[in-house]
Amino acid sequence: MSWLLRIEMDAEDVGRLRILDSYDWHQRLWDCFPGLPEEQRSFLTRIDFLEGAVRAWVLSSHKPVRPEWFPDDANAFALREIASSFLSHLHYAFDLRVNPTKALVQRNLDGSPKLKANGKRTSGKRVPLVDPVGLRAWIDRKGMECGFRISEAKPLEIGPVVGYHFHKKDHTGVHGGVQFRGILEVTDSDLFAQAHANGIGTAKAFGFGLLLLSPVQL
Repeated sequence: MSWLLRIEMDAEDVGRLRILDSYDWHQRLWDCFPGLPEEQRSFLTRIDFLEGAVRAWVLSSHKPVRPEWFPDDANAFALREIASSFLSHLHYAFDLRVNPTKALVQRNLDGSPKLKANGKRTSGKRVPLVDPVGLRAWIDRKGMECGFRISEAKPLEIGPVVGYHFHKKDHTGVHGGVQFRGILEVTDSDLFAQAHANGIGTAKAFGFGLLLLSPVQL
């Protein structure tokens, strides 16, 4: 059992609260889980920056509560309990924003790959994936790991790479975010449930990896 929360706020209220980026949202949304120790506040988020407003999604195994800083607007704080049976369908329409990356190969002066003592290649700097072919291969690979495959019943939509800037303590940076939309078919229900609960890909504390799902009949 889990909970899906949708928050919508005017950009003016967001600015007043000094919530500047996805990481600020993640920190603020911790307030939805008062009384829980930090190590138990495990949840996924997604932040949609709309025209004049912001929509935030939270997926958690703990029931969120309305934080004190949230405006008193019942329609903008929508909480839904997700029963375990929700994940028993075969096909889903999905909407997923992720941070797809690849590791550059480190090479010796002669151009050969640098190897570790165990014979495996040494990983280099991670860079965002930007080309459609590489992105399609990435989501297909993640699907195999997470118990699903992309259905061809509807063309897969791959959005452009968008830079999401963040400030964390004394460090600033940017993540490349890509949005996938389409139909998926579940191939392994256990792996799929784990992916739904834990998210897909990296940078989950920065608003990536949450699977938004809607069952469909093909």
